[in-house]
Amino acid sequence: MTIFRANATESEESSGATEPAADGPGDAAEPSGADGADGPGGPAADASDLDAEDLVLGYPTAPEPVIDGESIAAEPGAVTALVGPNGSGKSTLLKGLANQISPEDGSVLLDGRDVHSMDTKALAKRLGLLSQESTSPDSITVEDLVYHGRYPHRGFFERTTAEDARAVERAIDLAGCGHLRDREVGSLSGGQKQLAWIAMVLAQDTDVLLLDEPTTFLDLHHQMEVTEIIETLRDESEVTVVVVLHDIEQAARLADRVVALADGEVRARGPPEEVVTEELLSEVFRVDADVVATDRGPRVTPIRARHEE
Repeated sequence: MTIFRANATESEESSGATEPAADGPGDAAEPSGADGADGPGGPAADASDLDAEDLVLGYPTAPEPVIDGESIAAEPGAVTALVGPNGSGKSTLLKGLANQISPEDGSVLLDGRDVHSMDTKALAKRLGLLSQESTSPDSITVEDLVYHGRYPHRGFFERTTAEDARAVERAIDLAGCGHLRDREVGSLSGGQKQLAWIAMVLAQDTDVLLLDEPTTFLDLHHQMEVTEIIETLRDESEVTVVVVLHDIEQAARLADRVVALADGEVRARGPPEEVVTEELLSEVFRVDADVVATDRGPRVTPIRARHEE
């Protein structure tokens, strides 16, 4: 079975095993009805609300919930960054928002509708996830991988359409991976693979995009490429973005709002200049640091790690 992992609502999408990942732009059929011109980089509808209310999230093997009764609201059309030390619950919270973990209590609302009551494919048209566990066959080409992001918009036996082709081309262009389109995924570097996966999620053409540590383990060049993609989404579309970031200074530069977590609890939330402070770094990240306000957001200079006395 061919397994693709990058989507918010179907972590195992077996339909890709029995049909080609895509017919390719040259074989695209004309769609009936709307021309589908909207998408990444094009006009979009009003930005969507994504809210978690009194959310309780955990795992069967854990004695206590990881997230216990927390609420957050992602600002529509803006970038919200989740930050915190390892084990703080950032990725668990993102999985809860993406309907990959069923809450023990509380709810996740997309434009007022509980995501856990939505049909899987219908939700995948509205909400996309780039997870840390993205996998695919090494032999698939980048272009075919990106076409797989169009699965929510097609029936099982339907061929790709001109609308699919346009969405794929926009996604590849925005992700800056056109030079990789004919390469097999298995031949790519880590940074190149990340761009290909981002293009696939962009081709999904959703109102909400969730990204789990998209810059971790990337070199500086590829980190900058990824952050530029997120900035473009914010500045040129109505996509609501929630991103987990390991680098607190990167989060401060990129995000419109920052949510800081520790031990599964929200410790601070608000604009970066209000959240990223020396006090927060001491209490939440357990480091002494200098924080200086700049026109590109707070600049953080770590000094020393704090140790339990």
